[in-house]
Amino acid sequence: MSLQQRAEELGIRYFLISYSDLLGTSRAKLIPAAAINALAETGAAFAGFATWLDMTPADPDVFAIPDPHSLIPLPWKPEVGWLAADLYMNGKLVAQSPRQVLKATLARAAERGYELRTGVECEFFLLTKDGQAVGDERDGQRKPCYDQQALVRQFDLISEICDSLLKLGWEPYQNDHEDANGQFEINWKYADALTTADRHTFFKYMVKSLAEKHGLRATFMPKPFSGLTGNGCHVHVSLWNREKNANVFDDSDDEAGLSPMAYHFLGGVLHSAEALCAIVNPTVNSYRRIHAPVTTSGATWSPNTVSFTGNNRTHMIRIPEAGRFELRLSDGAANPYLMPAAILAAGLDGIDSRRDPGLRRDNNAYVDRQGMEGLRALPDNLLDSLRALEKDAALTNGLGPEFTRSYLKLKHAEWRHYSSAVSTWEVENTIDC
Repeated sequence: MSLQQRAEELGIRYFLISYSDLLGTSRAKLIPAAAINALAETGAAFAGFATWLDMTPADPDVFAIPDPHSLIPLPWKPEVGWLAADLYMNGKLVAQSPRQVLKATLARAAERGYELRTGVECEFFLLTKDGQAVGDERDGQRKPCYDQQALVRQFDLISEICDSLLKLGWEPYQNDHEDANGQFEINWKYADALTTADRHTFFKYMVKSLAEKHGLRATFMPKPFSGLTGNGCHVHVSLWNREKNANVFDDSDDEAGLSPMAYHFLGGVLHSAEALCAIVNPTVNSYRRIHAPVTTSGATWSPNTVSFTGNNRTHMIRIPEAGRFELRLSDGAANPYLMPAAILAAGLDGIDSRRDPGLRRDNNAYVDRQGMEGLRALPDNLLDSLRALEKDAALTNGLGPEFTRSYLKLKHAEWRHYSSAVSTWEVENTIDC
C-alpha cells in the first residue's frame, strides 16, 4: 500500500518527513498527502549545510527518503503523519547520517545472525514556559522521587502522553515522578534497536509538543539544575539469534543470568567506555551530570567509574535480571540512533576480541571506595571524551570513518565555541583578580 493510500485510510492530510542530524536535532519538511507518493520515491530536498551535517553550501541537495514502515500519525494531531527518513546525496546513502550509521551497524550484526534489541528510559523535566524553573511550584520535596501528589498534579499531561503511546501500540507500562523536582519518566516495551530509535526520536518530539500544549516546556537536557538529579537515558540491551528468535545473552547457569557472549559484549562496552561517552554524553552539559556533587535527594544516580554490577544502581552497567544489562551512562542529549549504534559497535568488538569485563562490583560506588582501586574514571569533560573516541579503534571502525571524521569535526567545533564564551561564574569569581 502506498503512502498516499495510507493517508486516505488514516485521514492524514500532511506528512512530516524527518531526519536527525549529527547533533541530534530533528529536521523536517511538511508535505501534503497529495504529493507524498512522488517524494517517497525521490525524497524531500534539504540543504545539508543548513543543519548539523558535515557539508558545505557548495554541496548538492540531500534527499530525505521516508521509510514507510516508520509511519506514526501524531496522536494529538492525527491529520499529520511522521516519517523517519534516510538521507541520500548524488544517489548514494549519506554515511554520516545517524539513522544510516545505526542501520549499517545493525547490518554487521545481522551478517552474524544477530539482532540488537533495546529499551530506553527517557527522563525529562517539565519546566515553566521560559525554561527557568520547575513547572510545578509546589514540587519542592528534598526526596521527590515517586511523589504521588506531584505526579497526579501533572496527570493531564502525563496521561495524554501515555494514552498516545497506548494508541500507537508501544505498550507503555508505567509513569512516574523521578528523583528531581519536576522530573518524570514514562516507560514502554523494548523492541529491535531501529524501531526503538525511531520511537525514541518521536517520543522526544511528542513530549515537547504536548508540554507546550499544556503551557509547559519539556527538556531532556542532561543537567538543567545544579542541585538536582540530571536526565539520564538508561538503555536496556540484549542480543538475539535472528533465526531462532532466542536471546543469546540469557544463561540460567550463570548467577546473574548472562551468557559468556553477554559478558564479552559487556566487556567491549567497558573497554570503550571513555570513547563511548563522546556519543552517549555528547554535550558540554553532559559532564555536569556524570561528575555532579551530591544532589538535594542524596544521590546523583549517574556513574563516575568504568564498572559493572548486579542489581545495583551506582555503577556504569547494571544487570537487573537474566538476559539483559542496563547501561546507565547515557543521558537525555544522546542521539537516539548513534547511542545504540555505538553500544553495538563496542559490543561486537567485545565478542570478537573476547573482552573480559573484569570483576563484578557490588559495593555502593558513591560512598564505599573499597575494592574500586584501579578502576578507570569516566571523562571529566567533552573534550576528553572526543580525544578518547579519536583513539578507539572499536568505535571508529565500527561506526565508520566517514561518520567519525564528520562527528569529531563538528563536536570539536562545538567545544571551541563553548570555550570561547565567558561564563557568569568566571565574571563573578575572577573579575577582581
